[in-house]
Amino acid sequence: MFLTPRRIPSALLVSALLFALAGPATADDEPGRTDQPAHGPGASGKVAGLLEDAAKATQEYEKGRLAAETQRKRAQRLEVLLEHRRQELKLLNGELGRIARGQYRSGGGMPYAAQLLLAEDPEELMRGQRLALQANLAMNHLIDKTRQAARRLDEDRQRAAAAWYALDERRARLATLKHGIEKKLEDARWTLQGEADEQVAAGACRGAVRLDQPTLPEGRKWVTPVGTYELSAGFGSGGDRWAHRHTGQDFAVGIGEPVRAVGAGRVVRVSCGGGFGMEVLVQHPGGYYSQYAHLAAVTVDQGDKVRTGQWLGQAGTTGNSTGPHLHFEIRLTPYLGSGVDPKKWLAERGVKL
Repeated sequence: MFLTPRRIPSALLVSALLFALAGPATADDEPGRTDQPAHGPGASGKVAGLLEDAAKATQEYEKGRLAAETQRKRAQRLEVLLEHRRQELKLLNGELGRIARGQYRSGGGMPYAAQLLLAEDPEELMRGQRLALQANLAMNHLIDKTRQAARRLDEDRQRAAAAWYALDERRARLATLKHGIEKKLEDARWTLQGEADEQVAAGACRGAVRLDQPTLPEGRKWVTPVGTYELSAGFGSGGDRWAHRHTGQDFAVGIGEPVRAVGAGRVVRVSCGGGFGMEVLVQHPGGYYSQYAHLAAVTVDQGDKVRTGQWLGQAGTTGNSTGPHLHFEIRLTPYLGSGVDPKKWLAERGVKL
């Protein structure tokens, strides 16, 4: 967030060469650096743990929401099928009534024995009566089956509705849990930021916070400095916040979000104070340096060797910063003013932002 000259002075390149040959700076060489040992996780560990809990709670909430939606759709399908069965039953009952009325009219209410005596063809009458009886039996059987199906469907609908209600309650509980974790996370984040601000104001870092490292990516030499992000201010952009041009790429992330090494290298500086607040500088093979600024905590010490994807610290808003984000630079030297476009530099190494 400071001046980036168009050309790198030759004196600067000579200084960079001497810096590289001399090896990592010591605490006495770097302002804002102390010999204090690494300390326990404290607020940093709490934020890291709550971030993980929040991610799990979000996943469970989404699972519950999808399950409830699936159950709701199933209940709606059963409701449609049940209505279809009811209409079918109504039609069957109507048909049965029509047949019964027709039989009554044809018989005239006359006893069956009298119908036989008066019939011109008694055998034909008997066959008709047997067919009518069979039709009635078949109709009654179909009606019974339809009523049983309607009962089963109604029971299914009630079970589906009960299951949906239970899932909806579970989703509400998960939402409450998620909200509670997010509230704790927000409080922990600002506690962490407050501790970082104290260190920056004192101009001295307390030492690395030792957190459990993530599983490092295999077969990848380069990665993005943060896992999930939105890009904000880019390299070379102008604005009131900078003296001239922006010297790096900003990643909009929350306080406490893990910041990782974009590639393997060696930590040559960990410092607190100044416009960049709490920052880490890593030297990579090939002569380039990556800078990670405005941190709320650091998880490495000066001189540490780091691997691709290893956590270097946690994002924050220390120093000359208007809100939580990671300021990331790629430099030709360890000094301000030798930056190149990080987006293009990473793209050349197969990492697209």
